[in-house]
Amino acid sequence: MDIRVLQYFLAVAREESITKAAESLNMTQPPLSRQLKDLEDELGKQLLIRGSKKVTLTDDGILLRQRAEELVDLMEKTKSEIMSTDYNISGDIYIGGGESDAISFLAQIACDLQREYPHIHYHIYSGDAERVSEKLNKGLIDFGLFVTAPTDIEKYNYVRLPKKDTWGIIMRNDSPLADKDVIYAEDLWDKPLIVSHQASKSSELFQWLRKSESELNIVMKYDLIYNASQFVKKGFGYVIGLDKLINTAGDSNLCFRSLHPAWESELFVVWKKYQVFSRPASIYLKRIQSTL
Repeated sequence: MDIRVLQYFLAVAREESITKAAESLNMTQPPLSRQLKDLEDELGKQLLIRGSKKVTLTDDGILLRQRAEELVDLMEKTKSEIMSTDYNISGDIYIGGGESDAISFLAQIACDLQREYPHIHYHIYSGDAERVSEKLNKGLIDFGLFVTAPTDIEKYNYVRLPKKDTWGIIMRNDSPLADKDVIYAEDLWDKPLIVSHQASKSSELFQWLRKSESELNIVMKYDLIYNASQFVKKGFGYVIGLDKLINTAGDSNLCFRSLHPAWESELFVVWKKYQVFSRPASIYLKRIQSTL
């Protein structure tokens, strides 16, 4: 399977048309169609459904698209790493992580390096711990930012950041609980709760609440806290989330109250053991370590 043919396949998947894909690739349609047919013959699977108006992917085609995107990304990342020289450090750094105020620490490192190495570029991927771990294991990102250590932390090298994320409740200023200084578990037992998908997979959440998921009124789960906050503004429920991710000061109609007893999460920057870093990623890691 040639990487060039995979790029052709991805172009067709993106354009949903062999004709448009051929135009974007600066080639004619017949050789592109032939390459795609040879790819299907090689794999022994139909990848494309060629309709009268557009081309769609079969289930096998969807799987190949996902894998092909990973392979092409890895190829581009490797090419960038090899082309970088000691005299002109350039290239890309790939970071994945969930929503956390700790991203400001990684941003400051990038800002400090930018003055010395203006040709380094950064790619930030957002996702829960499972998605970040998957990208890390496949070599698609250099570093992962984790709120609490991964369960298989022994597989990685890591540094623990000297700060913690604080969990609490985000609610409207006119909510009944807004008058309280801190929020106790029993305050939430009868409330409509909005929790992150990641937190809902953690036993810590339900240990703190002293209730199982089935005993609570969880009305929504979210990936991005900004989106969840829009539901809170409409009075849909109470978000269990991290501090400093949503503006709750000034003229905001939202407020944040910490939990009691406090629930804090440690923060980790993680990378694969025996990882061979690009020059930019190696410089970035050294700056993290020296800063800490």
